[in-house]
Amino acid sequence: MSSGIERPVWTTPEPGSRRPRFTREQIAQTAIDLADAEGLEAVSMRRVAAELGAGTMTLYHYVPTKNDLLALMADLMMGELLVPEAELQQGWRHALTAIARRSRAVMRKHSWILAIQENEPRFGPNGLRHFEQSLAAVEELGLEPIERLEVISLVDDYAFGVVTREHQEENERTDEFVEAIATWIRNLVATGEFPHVAALFDGEDPAAAFRRMQDSVTEDERFQRGLDYLLDGVALRFERKP
Repeated sequence: MSSGIERPVWTTPEPGSRRPRFTREQIAQTAIDLADAEGLEAVSMRRVAAELGAGTMTLYHYVPTKNDLLALMADLMMGELLVPEAELQQGWRHALTAIARRSRAVMRKHSWILAIQENEPRFGPNGLRHFEQSLAAVEELGLEPIERLEVISLVDDYAFGVVTREHQEENERTDEFVEAIATWIRNLVATGEFPHVAALFDGEDPAAAFRRMQDSVTEDERFQRGLDYLLDGVALRFERKP
């Protein structure tokens, strides 16, 4: 009797054939290219099949469900997170920095990945390879298993959170948006209810302050600075641990 639990697509063998017309990796890459070009909403079994020059039912022969297709896309993307092994041999801090930078770059390239995290790309073959590299990165700290997982999760969560915020801010850099927010803040500060906000601007017009702050540091620099804050805390807590 079936348990009702779906098996991950990578635990099931690809369709047997001496000369299969397609591979799952080829299908997933086609879907990724489509998502990059037109957004995740453009990805459907019918559309991917058309891009491959196949019938929709032919695609179902290789990938049984749409969720399976998303899982294959996510895991193929996870392969892009892998860093050269040499990056893992230069100390825990260098290794985690390399992993965090690569994670951010890949998630910025494939913004749609933020929408399909429920497809558990961590447990696919490439997801496990990324996890293996992360474990190798913190090995020299000599941490307990739960502590290793916590440090790895901190770095992953930081990269994921920053990319999420960066995507949200993409439409917040226009002059119209800055002026609208600045007007709103001017009115709030004028009430006297927000002394700390007023002190932050120190008499400078909010719109001018926003533009100055935007121009004072690049997104790459801000990402690295935040990562350094995080890793400084890891070093303080664990680097000198007996």
